[in-house]
Amino acid sequence: MLAIRLTRIGSKKRPTYRVVVTEARSPRDSRVLEALGYYNPKTTPATLKVDGERVMHWLKVGAQPSATVKSLLKKYKEPAAGAIAAAAVPAQ
Repeated sequence: MLAIRLTRIGSKKRPTYRVVVTEARSPRDSRVLEALGYYNPKTTPATLKVDGERVMHWLKVGAQPSATVKSLLKKYKEPAAGAIAAAAVPAQ
């Protein structure tokens, strides 16, 4: 199964993250299939930049976003993030 999640980059006490697609069972910083964007929590306000078209593609293929990525997409309202977040939430 595929997962859309964050992988940490940056030095000690200065975290930045990449939004990536990877195998769900692989470790956090292991090999990735595709980098979709980045998240920098240290800027004011925090910065999130993702490629919405590629995120939609991976969601259609069956990749599941992590809880953190799902909440970031909702919170920062990237272009088409509303559609991305809606597609990421399964109908109940």
